[in-house]
Amino acid sequence: MQLVEVTNKKQVDAFHRLPYFIYKEDKNWVAPLRMMVEDIFNPIKNNTLRKGSACRWLAYKNDKLVGRIAAFHTPGYAGQFEQPTGGVGFFECTNDQEVANQLFDTAKAWLIAEGMEAMDGPINIGENFFNWGLLVDGFVQQCFGMNYNPDYYHRLWTSYGFQTYYKQYSYHLNITSPDLPERFWKIAAWMAKKPGYHYEHFKFKNRAKYIADFIEIYDEAWRKHDNYKLIESQDLHDMINSSKLILEEEFIWFVYHEGKPIAFFMMIPDVNQLIKYFPSGKLNFFKILRMLYLKWRKVITNCRVIVMGVVPKFQKSGIESAIFYQLRQVLLRKHWYNDMELSWVGDFNPKMISIFEAVGGKKDKTHLTLRYLFDRQKEFKRSPIIED
Repeated sequence: MQLVEVTNKKQVDAFHRLPYFIYKEDKNWVAPLRMMVEDIFNPIKNNTLRKGSACRWLAYKNDKLVGRIAAFHTPGYAGQFEQPTGGVGFFECTNDQEVANQLFDTAKAWLIAEGMEAMDGPINIGENFFNWGLLVDGFVQQCFGMNYNPDYYHRLWTSYGFQTYYKQYSYHLNITSPDLPERFWKIAAWMAKKPGYHYEHFKFKNRAKYIADFIEIYDEAWRKHDNYKLIESQDLHDMINSSKLILEEEFIWFVYHEGKPIAFFMMIPDVNQLIKYFPSGKLNFFKILRMLYLKWRKVITNCRVIVMGVVPKFQKSGIESAIFYQLRQVLLRKHWYNDMELSWVGDFNPKMISIFEAVGGKKDKTHLTLRYLFDRQKEFKRSPIIED
């Protein structure tokens, strides 16, 4: 067994080549775009990483590439828990516990040297909208940004000692279906027309305003929760600029009460339905043109809700239902979108789970965020439930 740190182009190529071996017989896997993965490890492209650090390794057994892992830490994530907590992710491994243990041991040793006392995984370096969680139920083609893995990964992680910090549920919904709960939509229509409230969708030309409004709402809605993580405007600018070709302005909504931003909702098209036509994971000018052509041909029929927030004063007021009402009008016009994934909501957030179920969502995928405490005598605590 040999573990090698990823430091040169040849090793980067091997890092991206391994998943093709792991998933060669799995039709549900969609190869991620290589440039998007590399941007995550580039501090110039990933603002979150500028204040932290990351390292990647490859595992070889009998000179054969059999595994990979990344370890990382950032002040925004490490500092929000009882113990400084780093992350591990981008894990791929053959069905071999010895290989997995060596990968986890290497990541653990590096994180200890960096001052960490625990590691969460599999997680992303940045927002938890993408590349977050271990799939344990719902082994179908995932929406864009949602992790996919073989079912044996759960055993590799838990046999090492990782425990479930929280569960992540994804719900599916056809928002235009006439069979959805009638009472919910009556309340939604009433709330959408209530005086003093204003609803508007995102516009690229005014992105700076909407980013500022997003951060104001997010901070007020989540600051008191244990799962709060500071979002910087540059992170959102980077995400929007890199996603401009695929974002739909009418999929991002803001609510204002007497001019003050009080709620937001963000949904994206499931571009995995396009990316699967480019199995190499590499794009060039002509492939981008083809991707745009396929988008124009309305190949994308799914969309994914990635984040929603309401400031505390207006929670339980029906604002959430009114946002769905606005979105429903959009999807009735864009009728080729026939499936919406609400992903993900943590089991620590029963209030949001109840909203997803009230609107008619059906749970059909589960991911796990796992945690490993380096002090094995320390009491393990699950993510606390959001009570208010």
